[in-house]
Amino acid sequence: MGRLGPTEIILILVVIILLFGAKKLPDMARSLGKSARILKSEAKAMKSDDQQTVPADPPQAGTGTAAAPEPAPRTIQAAPGDVTSARPVTEPSDTTKR
Repeated sequence: MGRLGPTEIILILVVIILLFGAKKLPDMARSLGKSARILKSEAKAMKSDDQQTVPADPPQAGTGTAAAPEPAPRTIQAAPGDVTSARPVTEPSDTTKR
């Protein structure tokens, strides 16, 4: 398996154009770019969530078992240039009985 030369690259591009057609290629590239932007923004959001996670205050002595406050619902923000709006995320809760 050697390197791809200009002839092989041109042949591959011709086969792709024949398979998908010249009309669908811009749409496919656009959707691929949108998917890449969404993936990048999700990865950045996950990284920032990990950095913002701060341990909660330790429980006060003598307070007993107090219920933990309900966390605010998370939303997934749309990527820059995306025409869809943010949507709420329902996170699964552990409802298994032990």
